[in-house]
Amino acid sequence: MTMPEESPLDAASRRLDKALQRLGHAVDGQLEREHLVREAEAEVQRMTADRSRLAGELDTCLSRAERLENANREVSRRLVAAMETIRSVLERRKEA
Repeated sequence: MTMPEESPLDAASRRLDKALQRLGHAVDGQLEREHLVREAEAEVQRMTADRSRLAGELDTCLSRAERLENANREVSRRLVAAMETIRSVLERRKEA
């Protein structure tokens, strides 16, 4: 049994269908890639916002740490002065 020969119109129609299928697949692939790019861009924006927020928090923490360190130095200085005063008073009492 031999297959009847395809007419030029049928052959052209078949090629057009295949081309349209390939075009459809290409469009689907492009849409998927664009979706992935949009998701990646959104993630980069979220990460940038997080980075900015974290940088602000870090600056705040560093500033607080510096203030605490300065306060610690001042407290230490005052404690040393108080101990010297107490020592001096105790020595004067011993001598008296």
